[in-house]
This record gives sequence, structure tokens and C-alpha cells, in this order.
Amino acid sequence: MIPPYRAQWESPELVAAFLAGRDRASDPLWRRSGAESVEEYAIWADHLCGCACLQMALGARGRDVPPIHDVRRALQQAGAYVVEADGAIRGLIYAGAIAWLAGQGLAARVVLDVEAQDIPAMLADGSLFIASVHGAIRWPDRDPPSQGGHLVLCFGVAEDGAIRFHNPSGDTEASRIDARLDPADFARFFAGRGILIA
Repeated sequence: MIPPYRAQWESPELVAAFLAGRDRASDPLWRRSGAESVEEYAIWADHLCGCACLQMALGARGRDVPPIHDVRRALQQAGAYVVEADGAIRGLIYAGAIAWLAGQGLAARVVLDVEAQDIPAMLADGSLFIASVHGAIRWPDRDPPSQGGHLVLCFGVAEDGAIRFHNPSGDTEASRIDARLDPADFARFFAGRGILIA
């Protein structure tokens, strides 16, 4: 079963424009996010890939899926996001996310030093894996400048062995929903860590 898709912005069709510099506050659907103001929406929009992955995990497990900013506020309370004194946003912090998932009745654990080729076996029993990848994974024909810094939800394996995943910031439908990459290609973007949800 393919988990329901969520983007980190409320208007997935505008992701390419946002990535090209469009003002996040121009998202016409921002109110759906649960943000208290368009300013709050714009400040947080680039930091919510983890929240979107957790929304998708809730949906995959048949749970109600709250608006993304409701999830974000709960995660902040759990320590999964920290706003520094200078306004910088730090997160998703895995330990806080796992504590929040436990509160939803979902068992999860941090996975470190894992190879991309090991991901298919991790998903074989129906588990989900929130993987740390570089955001350039939306452009698999390019070489990323580094690994990690963005999160995607891995949920299955294709018949040809490709890892199937949803990308909260894919800039086309193909790079957003049920994107597929061979483990060797996934490895170019993958930082070797993430959250495994049983």
C-alpha cells in the first residue's frame, strides 16, 4: 500500500517555483497548514520535510493526520525542533521525533551507519524508513554536493529492486510521489541514517 502523500508546502504544484525563489508567503493554501499567520508559514516552510514524512507515516498506519503545523508544534514540545536565539531552526531532531511517535502509539528507533543497499530489507516487513538524503534527490541525474540535510519517506521496494519513496519537496509529480531509485543511486544522496518506524 502506498502511503498518502504530503508535501512540506500546502501547494505541491508550486514547489518548483518555491525552490526557484518564489515567496513562501504567496502559497494560496497556507491556511490549511495550521499556521497562525502567513509569516509563520513562510518562516517554517523550508524546515518541515520531517513533519511531512511523519504525517505520511501516520496516514500509512491509518491514523488521523493533523495539519502540518499542529504536528510541528507537538514535535517542538517533544524536543524535535529547536529555535535558536538568532531565529535559526534546528531539526528534525530524531530523539524528539521518536518520543512523539511513541505518544502516537508507533514504535520507532534511530538507525545509524546503514547502507542504502540495506534499506530494502528494512522495509520487507512493512516498516517505514524516514531517510536522511540530500534535497537534490529530486534530480537523480545530478551529483549532490553532499549527503543528508533533507528527509524522505521510504515505504517499499519495486520489482526491479528500486527503493520507493515519497519526497516532501519533489518539484514534479514524478519526483514527489512514489519516486524510485536503485539503491546504488539512492546511496549518492543518502547520509546513512534515519528513523525506522515498525
